[in-house]
Amino acid sequence: MPAEIILQQSPEVAALIERRERLAAVRTALAERESGLAQTRARLKSFEGRYLRQVGILYAELDELEARIAEREVDLYDSEAARRRAVEARQRAQETHDAAFSDAHEAEEFDPPPNLKALFREVAKRIHPDFARDDAEQEHFTLLMMRANQAYSRGDTEALQRLLDDYREVNTSTAEEGAAAELLRIVRQIQHAERDLAKLDAEEQELLASELGQLHLDAEAAAGEHRDLLAELASSLREQVAEAQHRFELIDRQIGAHGR
Repeated sequence: MPAEIILQQSPEVAALIERRERLAAVRTALAERESGLAQTRARLKSFEGRYLRQVGILYAELDELEARIAEREVDLYDSEAARRRAVEARQRAQETHDAAFSDAHEAEEFDPPPNLKALFREVAKRIHPDFARDDAEQEHFTLLMMRANQAYSRGDTEALQRLLDDYREVNTSTAEEGAAAELLRIVRQIQHAERDLAKLDAEEQELLASELGQLHLDAEAAAGEHRDLLAELASSLREQVAEAQHRFELIDRQIGAHGR
């Protein structure tokens, strides 16, 4: 009974309990949103791989043929306009080739600069799950460490610095005693988590609104109609490749007939 009376007579303690519950809820939502965004990234990455294998390489083949045709037309017409078209077509073919075979670039070893390594170590010293004081903090630190690893892998210094700044801000009052200091820390943690929730929402919307995201949505809609959109695109491109090959052979014969 005395404990109940103390709780009823202490608005500060009641506020602390309410904020703890709010922090737990927002951290749960943040973890779910992180997981959902990771699934979206993985889904789009898998779809991009299928697109490049089925469609991207055909676009590269088609643009390569178009570039070769444009370059042969320079021999046939010998005009400034023909030379300009050839340069533009070759540039487009190179860009398409690079996009279609981008996996080769992604496979290159990541060599982070020293300042990024130092910042990552500084962050890890503070938010590694091994340093957690209880189970709830360990779960939260695990989420933060996953975010730090992702930021490090993509060379995102800003994201790592934000994690470090957040930690320092939340723990500036650790030397103080009592519910007021803890309440301040929890309020800060809630603000950071809500900010991160908004950032994750914006990132997911950006992914879904991208060209790849829209194509993925179109492919899913087509699958709902028992159609394979990528197969349809590939079939159309093969026809265009065959037609371009025919044009290339035709112009080659014309050049041969003119003795060039």
